[in-house]
Amino acid sequence: MSKKAAFTSDLDFCPECGSILPLPGLEDVVTCRNCQYQIDVTEFDGVEIHSKVTFNKRENKSVPQTEEEYTGPTADRKCAKCGNEGMIFTTRQTRSADEGQTVFYTCPVCRAQETEYS
Repeated sequence: MSKKAAFTSDLDFCPECGSILPLPGLEDVVTCRNCQYQIDVTEFDGVEIHSKVTFNKRENKSVPQTEEEYTGPTADRKCAKCGNEGMIFTTRQTRSADEGQTVFYTCPVCRAQETEYS
């Protein structure tokens, strides 16, 4: 039932346009969804199809529990919650590149967090 192909390829791909072919079903032919090229299902005899679903593993991010676990550069900034002088900070580019960075402050004493959009 199949016509002359434009090129040769694996049975996973359409020999006419190169698109990925759907898996054989109950029909007598496998039809390419892109160009309607048809291949007889008997050409798939003996072909084993193996598939596997893999999920990404969840990462457990630990929150620092003690004052010693909070590390990083410190800024001369007073904590609004407990009044401690000196907060640890990190910066991230959370908006477009032509805008300033976002500064995240964390108090090493009470763990209060503040954000500054510069």
